[in-house]
Amino acid sequence: MTILETESTLTARYQTTIPDAVRKILGLRKHDRVVYRVSDSGEVLLAKAGAAGTEDPALAPFLALLDARMSQKPSSIVPYTDSDAADDLALVKGVALD
Repeated sequence: MTILETESTLTARYQTTIPDAVRKILGLRKHDRVVYRVSDSGEVLLAKAGAAGTEDPALAPFLALLDARMSQKPSSIVPYTDSDAADDLALVKGVALD
């Protein structure tokens, strides 16, 4: 089901502007990243990076590492305690974030 159809033009450098209506529907803002998925039939899906259906490239390797660690040395997996959290917060105390 199509809810919107719009077009844009490619520049000489193969750049284009994402139409305002599409930006609003996807909730895109300046400096956001987008993902393009191209099907076998040539259809292209444009989505906001990090939106549902996009995958964090670090997640699979991290989960594989945890799986291997649990298999090889299950006793090394321990709960993250309130004391651990307090220690971690102390490490970043006074660090300015923007």
